[in-house]
Amino acid sequence: MPETKLAVLGLGSRSTLFYLSELNRLYNEAKGGYSTCPFVLLNIDFNAINPLLPNPSKELDAALRVYTSEIETYHIQQVLIPNITLHETIDRLNITKNVLHPVHLSIKRIKENNWTKVVLFGSLFSMNATYIKNQFVANGIEVILPSEEDMLIIDTVRKQIYGETETAQLIEKYHSIINTYTAQHPVVLSCTELSILKPKGNKNLLDMADVQIEEAIKHCLA
Repeated sequence: MPETKLAVLGLGSRSTLFYLSELNRLYNEAKGGYSTCPFVLLNIDFNAINPLLPNPSKELDAALRVYTSEIETYHIQQVLIPNITLHETIDRLNITKNVLHPVHLSIKRIKENNWTKVVLFGSLFSMNATYIKNQFVANGIEVILPSEEDMLIIDTVRKQIYGETETAQLIEKYHSIINTYTAQHPVVLSCTELSILKPKGNKNLLDMADVQIEEAIKHCLA
């Protein structure tokens, strides 16, 4: 049996399904036939985690450590976590497996693209927090935020995609905001819900979820 190299931590239903679908799609594109991506899924009760987000806390550390400790026992090499915000907690848990870290991988991709200034889209919390911003700035990447009005719209998009209540009009507005900002600077998506219904084919749009998934596929195919 082929070696399984990847573990996925199952979190919010819709975002996790997006990751799993993309893993299978990209793996099948590479391998053909009826191939699907080999991974181990540890699906947790997100209700035990979600009320503790987005702020880091000892309670969140303890809740997450239950699952990361189990993953540490798996004979896998890489860990994929379908939630960007949660990586601030993951950083503190000192996991020995290779976490496919969305912020670190995105910094690498931004540098490969020779971008020195980006606009950050995410939850209202993550756009205003320092976790992502400080790491970008430390690597010579200037971070611009959307206007206050646009940040509120972006956060509404996030909430409605999470709740599966989004309308075609709202997603059209979301795409329009992305296109407006990418006409001036690259945009980085730092929220998995925003990844699900993003516009396709915009070369000035970098999605942290895509970067994680592509890195996972690279390891699975190696």
